[in-house]
Amino acid sequence: MKRLAFEPLTPALWPALERLFGARGACGGCWCMWWRLSRAEWKKGKGASNRRAFRKIVEHGPPPGLLAFAGDEPIAWCALAPREEYELLVRSRSLKPVDDQPVWSITCFFVDKAWRRRGVSSALLEAAAKLARAQGARLLEGYPVDPRTNSMPDAFAWTGTLKAFERSGFREVARRSKTRPIVRRALAGRKTAPATSASSRAGPARSS
Repeated sequence: MKRLAFEPLTPALWPALERLFGARGACGGCWCMWWRLSRAEWKKGKGASNRRAFRKIVEHGPPPGLLAFAGDEPIAWCALAPREEYELLVRSRSLKPVDDQPVWSITCFFVDKAWRRRGVSSALLEAAAKLARAQGARLLEGYPVDPRTNSMPDAFAWTGTLKAFERSGFREVARRSKTRPIVRRALAGRKTAPATSASSRAGPARSS
């Protein structure tokens, strides 16, 4: 696989996210707002409203996730943030907190069709762990799908697969749904957040 670069999503990289997500906002006008709103609010905001809401989150910071680049082309996205930022997680019965420990949550992946099934999600998981640790996180949590069959449409795996999380050192800590466990990975140590090279990716080619 071609060497990938990973960048926290800053306002300067918003045009790159738009290019990756396309007119549909990744899927059905979501714009990565599914976990951040009630279902009624999300449905009402599908499309332009969700786009504006997510852009505001990006502009206010800190970065709500990571972009993966192959050269200058954005090819994948991974959403992560402190768990409490995701309203749907707070309300969920099957994904309610396991305990009172503070955790960061990985909630979503979006990979360009040409790059799917090539290990990009696993690479994003490692990059996400580094970003979360740099921001002071001690535990990283995910909510992957554990399919009952070996074949599953890509569209159903947008929270990641259990196998991918396990390969990245996550372990199942709870299961209140047959197909959606809660997994965690402990993040060793704590590092100061590094400077990103996002500004180097904010040239004319990314202007909207």
